[in-house]
Amino acid sequence: METGGLTFRRAAVPDAAALADLINSAYRGETSRKGWTTEADLLDGLRTTAQEIRQLIEGRDSFFLLCQRGAVLAGSVQVEKQGEQAYIGMFVVRPDMQGAGIGKRLLEEAETQARREWGVTSCIMIVITLRQELIAFYERRGYRRTGELSEFPVNPALWAPRVSGLEMEKMEKRCNPDGAHI
Repeated sequence: METGGLTFRRAAVPDAAALADLINSAYRGETSRKGWTTEADLLDGLRTTAQEIRQLIEGRDSFFLLCQRGAVLAGSVQVEKQGEQAYIGMFVVRPDMQGAGIGKRLLEEAETQARREWGVTSCIMIVITLRQELIAFYERRGYRRTGELSEFPVNPALWAPRVSGLEMEKMEKRCNPDGAHI
């Protein structure tokens, strides 16, 4: 599907390595500092691996939606059915392409596909509470903070926190299956 010079398609297993590279470059390391969504000051290490991406692509009730501008992979988001909800995760836009409206369009498309395919009544995501600018972005897209907090997950094989006491908060956007916000 094409909208405004952007095309969207579902990822396939051969996309796993490129997806892992994109996701890691948008979340961590010096490359991520080109954009406003970096976690480089909060975490060291990787966000994901190509193996994890492959497992999610092959999983039941899970897909990665890719966004391309021409031949360039501009962004991606993982969407997974969890009961009556769609979990939105690993949502990224290439750091040097952030601020151009790509994230807004990609998120809208992911929500639309989840509603259409699964008839979900809400979309949820988990956000680091220190990421106030990111939380504000999601609030402008209709997500609301739930107050449901959890400790940041430990995964020393991939990442290590640079700051102590990181917390995650669940955010939710409720809607009817036809897309209307509740």
